[in-house]
Amino acid sequence: MAGLLEGKVAIITGAGGGLGEAYARLFAQEGAAVVVNDLGGPRDGSGGGSSVAAQKVVDEIVAAGGRAVANGDDVSTLAGGENILKTALDAFGRADILVCNAGILRDRTFANTSEEDWDKVIKVHLKGTYCTALPVWKWMKDNGGGSMVLTSSTSGLYGNFGQTNYGAAKAGIYGMVRVMSIEGRKYNIRVMGLAPGAYTRMTSDLPGRAGREPDPLSLPQNVAPGVLFMVSDLAAEHSGKILGVSARGVREIKMLETEGFAPGRPYTAQEVAEHAAQVFFDAPENVHKLAAG
Repeated sequence: MAGLLEGKVAIITGAGGGLGEAYARLFAQEGAAVVVNDLGGPRDGSGGGSSVAAQKVVDEIVAAGGRAVANGDDVSTLAGGENILKTALDAFGRADILVCNAGILRDRTFANTSEEDWDKVIKVHLKGTYCTALPVWKWMKDNGGGSMVLTSSTSGLYGNFGQTNYGAAKAGIYGMVRVMSIEGRKYNIRVMGLAPGAYTRMTSDLPGRAGREPDPLSLPQNVAPGVLFMVSDLAAEHSGKILGVSARGVREIKMLETEGFAPGRPYTAQEVAEHAAQVFFDAPENVHKLAAG
């Protein structure tokens, strides 16, 4: 039986380890030819410049009978993004799937952040998503469409202590998903957002995880099937949606708004306070409605 991605070409950034590696292996098993991009280097984004990790993943995919090539370009430059696409076109002739997964962490409380930490995290995550997606988007636009998964995070969607730089970048990616999914309708380009949760090098020593055995369901290979669904034709009707994929399973994450206070006339700040039940989700009346719904 043919795999879900038979005959397709997938580009995955940050695929030399962790979640990206799990995606690459699973996509190859499902019939895709895979471009495994990874710059190399430690979690904070310092150093790098080696595609050894990417090549190791490629060698193992090929040894298992799959098709893959390595790429060591920097996602945070447009030249890097163009070269990543060129690697796919040179090796396999097309690009049907893009998963923007590459990322770094430089966690600090807001008062302790530095401009360098802020710029680096924004550059890799937010600009890196732009620089990788733009060349692929243009190619897909002229060649019948495709599928993109852009990696956001619950840190950007809900907030998380000590991650203002990371959260800001990931919230920006959410915005990209929403806009690009609208623009992509005309060109058969599907764009979805991913908020993953997994036990990886990036997360293994975070508070609450250090020194603990991981939940088997949180291992990358057990999270990857949710992302396989997202890039496959099974998700054809779901462009623009954000999925949380983790040990908890797969769930849609949405932005909501309350009924609101809209008197249709000029109003005062005091009136807003008096109509808090209409304005805020955490008003007792709205909490009850959400629980019932």
